[in-house]
Amino acid sequence: MGLFNVTHPAFFLLTGIPGLESSQIWLAGPLCVMYAVALGGKAVILQAVRVEPSLHEPMYYFLSLLSFSDVAMSMATLPTVLRTFCLNARNIDFHACLIQMFLIHSFSMMESGILLAMSFDRYVAICDPLRYATVLTNEVIAGMGLVVIARSFVTLFPLPFLIKRLPICRSNVLSHSYCLHPDMMKLACADITINSIYGLFVLISTFGMDLLCIFLSYVLILRSVMAIASHEERLKALNTCVAHILAVLAFYVPMIGVSTVHRFGKNAPRYIHVVLSNVYLFVPPVLNPLTYSAKTKEIRRAIVRVFHRIEM
Repeated sequence: MGLFNVTHPAFFLLTGIPGLESSQIWLAGPLCVMYAVALGGKAVILQAVRVEPSLHEPMYYFLSLLSFSDVAMSMATLPTVLRTFCLNARNIDFHACLIQMFLIHSFSMMESGILLAMSFDRYVAICDPLRYATVLTNEVIAGMGLVVIARSFVTLFPLPFLIKRLPICRSNVLSHSYCLHPDMMKLACADITINSIYGLFVLISTFGMDLLCIFLSYVLILRSVMAIASHEERLKALNTCVAHILAVLAFYVPMIGVSTVHRFGKNAPRYIHVVLSNVYLFVPPVLNPLTYSAKTKEIRRAIVRVFHRIEM
């Protein structure tokens, strides 16, 4: 019990855009539009996959999991982001901040794992299409989903306790409009080596390995595609990967930017932290439904049929 008997603030203060606090109310509209696009787009995709028999395939099951993780991420951040930017209500209870931190990192890791599973789906579909139905059965897909979810929550379970053991007495002002582990641990007036090492270990062993495996899967996909004699068939095969590639870029580029600034950008202006953190927060959930709807004709047709049924 003594391990956690340290000084903690009753609440943290979240940060909007430094120097523009009086003008943040004007961001209410764009923020609400972004959340509406993210949540509405994902809800439509989930409904389309649920009711359309033609979408009961591995690729779309993984897309449903990706949509679920995006919705969960948006719901985890929506209360504090809107309160900070729209109402200028910056305070968040210490324990509520710990819960939000855990959920954000967990759902972020879940999305990384799902993107890896989707790259495996594309690899099997292109490199070994004859075995696609026998390799990616419903049982295999369910097992992969459970592993991704379990990995996320088990790996990040220690984070709240690693923060609780630290006395936080330097300040209670966070750099973002939501709670992140690197941001919180910097406020401690004690040795944060364990937190830093564990955070780096998680980053490399999960996100880093996921990204490496995704890269290797596309190396194999490209090698297989280049062996196809027909130019049209090559383009057709690659076109099935475009939406996934864009989703990978939309997720990993902002995440790498946020991680880099937190670890090496101590002297970077505060607005850089704010901009990157909000790009990391909003870009994947907003772009993913638009990307998959635009690049996947089966999704477009299913969405049209869903809305047609609603109108009837």
